[in-house]
Amino acid sequence: MPLDWITVILLIGIGLLLIIIELIFVPGTTIVGVLGFVLTGIGIWIGYTALGTTTGHFILAATVLIAAVAFVYSFRSDSWSRFALKEQNRGRVNEDFPHTLQVGEVGKTVSALRPQGTALFADRHHEVQTMGEYILPNTAIRIIKLNQNKILVEEIS
Repeated sequence: MPLDWITVILLIGIGLLLIIIELIFVPGTTIVGVLGFVLTGIGIWIGYTALGTTTGHFILAATVLIAAVAFVYSFRSDSWSRFALKEQNRGRVNEDFPHTLQVGEVGKTVSALRPQGTALFADRHHEVQTMGEYILPNTAIRIIKLNQNKILVEEIS
């Protein structure tokens, strides 16, 4: 009889713990959450079969109550906010020197442009983009369009 209680409590406890781990650490529905539900269900089922129907009802009610209280408490206490991403990356490419370049300015590619890459204008590296063509490194290029932080270039023939 005590072994049945220990088995039921361990199965339900481990099952609820796996469900909480699924919610906090493992994104999506995975084997961890499914295993948690299965273990909890097996624990409740053993409670019904080994300890009787009345005791099984109490075990089921206690399991549902404990799970509900744990989830409600965890959401109300804002404990989930420790795991949430709160900061945003607001940086942009070429943000340091947005107005130092002019349309028609000539530079040289540092890397291959496929169609994006790095180019050198007035001893400064900039991220540039072509209109879709592939340009090899160390090729002379010209700025054809400046659009906010985007620099469009073409190869000088």
